[in-house]
Amino acid sequence: MSEKKPTKPISGCDELGFVRSPLHGRRKGKKLTAYQAGLMHDLLPKLALAPNDAANVGSLFSAPKQHFWLEIGFGGGEHLAYQASRHPDIGFIGCEPFENGVAKLLTDIVDKNLTNIRIHYGDAGQIIDHLPDASVDMIYLLYPDPWPKTSQRKRRFVTDEMLKRMARILKPGAEFRFASDIDDYSAWTLARIQRSEDFSWNVQQSSDWNTPWPNWPGTRYERKAIREGRKPVYLTFVRRGV
Repeated sequence: MSEKKPTKPISGCDELGFVRSPLHGRRKGKKLTAYQAGLMHDLLPKLALAPNDAANVGSLFSAPKQHFWLEIGFGGGEHLAYQASRHPDIGFIGCEPFENGVAKLLTDIVDKNLTNIRIHYGDAGQIIDHLPDASVDMIYLLYPDPWPKTSQRKRRFVTDEMLKRMARILKPGAEFRFASDIDDYSAWTLARIQRSEDFSWNVQQSSDWNTPWPNWPGTRYERKAIREGRKPVYLTFVRRGV
């Protein structure tokens, strides 16, 4: 997810009938192309994941899956599509409230003939709260909205409460991967991880947070951050055994 201009929370239903929980930030950017609009109208309903459906994660895909990865705020979807193409045996759930990002992912799904992605067009918290205990093998949160002002920080996705909610759905030993180019948000996240009983940060040297993960495609927001002189960090947190 890229940084978005704060707006008033949005709730209710959109023109496609998807239920919306209150969210902060833009929901739409530039006008979709006719092709993208067609995908939103015709393909998205076939891939859309409602919160209640997440409780039966094992039945979401036509081919049975034993492992599931969740990406929170997939932005333009390039990372999600890349990982799904590399791991056809894994079921991917992507959450994103920004219309243009969803449309871009749908384009990738068609172009790459991906059959192992389901999309929640809205608040990731809704899906997290409906997924079964210890059902997820990986969670990605890449370049989330930093909400830099002090008055906005309560809107940040990483909170003590959210870490508890995420820990419930992660298998013991599973990873929560977080990337950001905003030093304050990285420090904020580390502070909450370090006081969490559910996660550990098994770091030994600076390359553990300065080096991207293996098979890392990057994201368009990451490339923009690097061009503008901001250095990303890549933090890996492990769900402790229960």
